[in-house]
Amino acid sequence: MQRRSFFLSSLAAAAPAAAPSLAQGNQSKFRLRYGPHPGMFRHSAGENVIDQIKFSAAQGFTGWEDNGGNKRPVEEQTRIGETLARLGMKMGVFVSWADFKTGDFVTRTDQEFQDRLRAEMRAAVEAAKRLGTPWTTVVPSTTNDRLDPGYQLANCITNLKVMAEICEPAGLIMVLEPLNWYANHPSLYLRSVPQAYAICKAVGSRSCKILDDLYHQQIDVGNLIPNMAKAWDEIAYIQTGDNPGRKEPSTGEINYKNIFKWLHEKRYDGVIGMEHGNSKPGKEGEEAVIAAYRACDNF
Repeated sequence: MQRRSFFLSSLAAAAPAAAPSLAQGNQSKFRLRYGPHPGMFRHSAGENVIDQIKFSAAQGFTGWEDNGGNKRPVEEQTRIGETLARLGMKMGVFVSWADFKTGDFVTRTDQEFQDRLRAEMRAAVEAAKRLGTPWTTVVPSTTNDRLDPGYQLANCITNLKVMAEICEPAGLIMVLEPLNWYANHPSLYLRSVPQAYAICKAVGSRSCKILDDLYHQQIDVGNLIPNMAKAWDEIAYIQTGDNPGRKEPSTGEINYKNIFKWLHEKRYDGVIGMEHGNSKPGKEGEEAVIAAYRACDNF
């Protein structure tokens, strides 16, 4: 899969700065770019997000994810981007558009709504520059039972094309995230990788790709590796979380060791966002998360 370089195209590899660490000390880097998120290691690293990034680097992680990164103060965004670059880590997604309440994205194509989409994407481009990431998450909206599905599809594609016009010149990639209906997000328009694949093909932009959250896809459609294989040319980002429970790998039914092996064989070098909670509280839980990724990364 081709990956576009973005604002910080060559992240300087460097030894991690001094940071809090678990008893085992600084560890070798993981084979894949698993990305912890703010708060995941707060009992070990403290509440400061920069310290949490340094701690993650000391444990061997080379990715980072921050869904709310674009909402942080500008100065903090810049510090995060600079810290990740210094540590040789890649920044993952932040969420730039997620509508869980209305059906606007699949029902509206008026000037006022599309101007709002453009404004949101312009702001996302600037945040991405500071954070040093090429990816931003987009969750379109809910469905609308009063409008034929064909028209909803057409409206969704039209609005994504509007957003892509802003993102393409900057090299920013919107990753569309399908979310499951059964456990978390009933009635959202985008719910499966096959559906997102068809939409991305219709949009036809290098700035409109798929975020494959394997937790959500296991619940909604399953068949994880075959669906990744079929949609691979449109997948730009991966997230993890076991099912049931949405905790770290090995706490549920998903065979993450096989999935990580498959991704490694595909030479995937993007971030794998650790989009889940910890199965145990406190430092013990944080140690369990790291141990789970170590075990599943051993293929």
